[in-house]
Amino acid sequence: MNFGNVLTAMVTPFDENGKVDFQKTTDLIEHLLENGSDGLVIAGTTGESPTLTKEEKISLLKHTVKTVNQRVPVIAGTGSNNTAASISFTKEAEACGADAIMLVVPYYNKPSQRGLYEHFATIANATGLPVMLYNIPGRSVVKMDADTIVQLSKVENIVSVKEASGDIDLISEVIERTNDNFSVYSGEDSTTLPLLAVGGDGVISVASHVIGNEIQQMVSAFKSGNVSEAGALHRKLLPVMNGLFAAPSPSPVKAALSMKGINMGSVRLPLLELTDAEKQVLKQTLNLVSVAK
Repeated sequence: MNFGNVLTAMVTPFDENGKVDFQKTTDLIEHLLENGSDGLVIAGTTGESPTLTKEEKISLLKHTVKTVNQRVPVIAGTGSNNTAASISFTKEAEACGADAIMLVVPYYNKPSQRGLYEHFATIANATGLPVMLYNIPGRSVVKMDADTIVQLSKVENIVSVKEASGDIDLISEVIERTNDNFSVYSGEDSTTLPLLAVGGDGVISVASHVIGNEIQQMVSAFKSGNVSEAGALHRKLLPVMNGLFAAPSPSPVKAALSMKGINMGSVRLPLLELTDAEKQVLKQTLNLVSVAK
């Protein structure tokens, strides 16, 4: 299932008291939809899901679904390392009107590949929503292997994977061995073009908060056969893509949005705002892309 070229893993805006700010959320949604986003992922890592309560996630999802009003797909991050809890949250996301769910590889409890299969298949069988898997060994420790992804792709409503392993060999094998209607998205901005080159579909992006149109242009150029243009755009945008992960995410992207006049508030502990020195480096990086336009 193709959700579009560029989906944004949306930050969660907070007010000065650290609470979810729904007016800022509306403003951010409109900004993203006007600047290259084909879809939105809510309450993922970039949305600071580890520090959001379940009630906050549900309120945020309801607000996003209502604001988006079916203009683009809204994908809810309902995965956790607790299968039963993930099923419960998935059912609530379905009731909220989410278009699909994203399920991260369970973290901390380090399941086997067979355990991963049973975890994802059990959740998928409990919902009618399309399911996107999320392979991110840098955060989950366990890496889902190609065989497991291919096996899961045969579950009727498991339709996609967000691949943040950075393993192009694994990604290539998954694309080769799954049906054409199973989509593969890069979970890292910097691997978007390499993933497209081996037959992937697009990116679930953090950088699209600030360079969404440019990323959309890069993906569209590649898919139109303008490979040299896509490569040039990739090289130009790469410093920003990497700069937004120079400190734990989403601190840099929230700072970058603020520099563009879109104040999303701070981050919640244990994350910290960027230091003044870090902000200065990020500002210089963002200016490089502005100058190159």
